[in-house]
Amino acid sequence: MNWDDGEQVNLDETDRIILNQIQSDFPLDPEPYEVLGRRIGLSGEEVLTRVRRMRANGVIRRIGGNFYSNMLGYASTLCAARVPEDKVAAFVECVNQYEGVTHNYRRDHDLNIWFTFIAPSLEDIERGLAEIAAATGVQEIYNLPAVKTFKIKVDFRFDE
Repeated sequence: MNWDDGEQVNLDETDRIILNQIQSDFPLDPEPYEVLGRRIGLSGEEVLTRVRRMRANGVIRRIGGNFYSNMLGYASTLCAARVPEDKVAAFVECVNQYEGVTHNYRRDHDLNIWFTFIAPSLEDIERGLAEIAAATGVQEIYNLPAVKTFKIKVDFRFDE
C-alpha cells in the first residue's frame, strides 16, 4: 500500500494502545515486544504480530531511533526544486538514491518537489545537489538550511 493512496486501515483498541506505546516510549531492551506486552497485557509474540501487520498495511512506516543530526556532527537542509512535469519521475528517482535524503514530497506548487538532505557537511550536501542537477538537468534546486531549529514533539493519540 502506498501512503499516498489515502486508504484508511481499521485499527482495533489494542492496535491503538500499541501505537500509543511505541511512538515515544519504545523499550530499549533485548526483548522490547515482551516489555510492551507486559505493559498492555499481551504476549510479546502478539504485540510483534500486530506491529508486523500494521507495518505491512502501511500504518507504521518505520521503527527506529530519531537523532539530532547536528549533535552527531552532520549538516541538514530542506531543499525545494522546480521540476518540469516530464522530469518528475527521473528527478525523484535520482534524489532518492542519496542515503542522506530522509523525506521527499511532491507539492502542488511552482516549487513542486521538496526533500530533506542530511550529510557529513554542507559541502557534501552542495556537492550532492550539484550531482542531482547534472544528472537530471533540473537547475532550480534551492538549498534552505535552517538558521534556527524549533523542534516540536508530536505524538498522535489513538485512544481518543
